Amino acid sequence: MKQAFWKIGCLVCMLSLVVVFACAKPPTQEIADAEKAIADAKMKEADLYVEDVFTQAQNEIKKAGEMVVAKKFAEAKTAALEAKKLALQAGALIDQNKQKMKDSLEAMLPDVQKSLDDLKTTTAAAIKKKAGASKDELQSVIGKLELDMSAVKQQIEEGKIRQAYDLAKAISEQAAAQKQSLTDAMDQQAAAKK
Repeated sequence: MKQAFWKIGCLVCMLSLVVVFACAKPPTQEIADAEKAIADAKMKEADLYVEDVFTQAQNEIKKAGEMVVAKKFAEAKTAALEAKKLALQAGALIDQNKQKMKDSLEAMLPDVQKSLDDLKTTTAAAIKKKAGASKDELQSVIGKLELDMSAVKQQIEEGKIRQAYDLAKAISEQAAAQKQSLTDAMDQQAAAKK
């Protein structure tokens, strides 16, 4: 009798669990909250200043959607909650990372200006020695880089720190590459005269 009672009790418990899990609903509110948190973080430019955490949040919300399709609602809820947590974390780190990038940019600007000045000096020497590209081409390159440098300063004033940082790095790289190209051309010309 006791054994039959336990068997019936276990059967009732199992059926109850099946009913509970079969009636589980998708975590629509959690997913909506996570999507809103991600959208808010993107609006604050988390995708520019906290890329890694923001990308993790996007991956988690995508995972939550996939879990809903697979009818794994518990996993979907967990992923949605994690996505929201990551999006909020990204939002909290934006100002800090933006300030770090601005400080780094401001420290980099004198070096960028120096590389631009070095390029001007090398260009003047190359024009004088008639090495490398034509005078007009070289002046055009310098003019473009100077315009880009002005754009960097304007972007800093507008608070577009990431764009200014990327442009400043590009200017520095272009100036260094152009200077190296002119130096090589002058060296080749000097070697040819020997």
